Amino acid sequence: MSVDKETLVKVARLACLRLAAEKLEPLTDELNNILEWIETLNEVDTEAVAPMTSVVETDLRWRRDEVTDGDYAADVLANAPDVQYGFYAVPKVIE
Repeated sequence: MSVDKETLVKVARLACLRLAAEKLEPLTDELNNILEWIETLNEVDTEAVAPMTSVVETDLRWRRDEVTDGDYAADVLANAPDVQYGFYAVPKVIE
């Protein structure tokens, strides 16, 4: 897979990034190098490798699944600048 300048411009527009014309060629080359490296990684045989969540083998501690007292909404909302209907109220943002 390779990226051309038109694809780079489209991705930049979708990401709301403004790119100067002189930056297109170096960025295109850099993205193509990254994609080439990923394709190289995809060729590595990982069938015999077990999935890991950490480099250190650990087991998770279990706890009882029980309902706690909760009901801290008033304490949590005490420092909020604006509260409506028991929730944080934030200004509406429209682009």
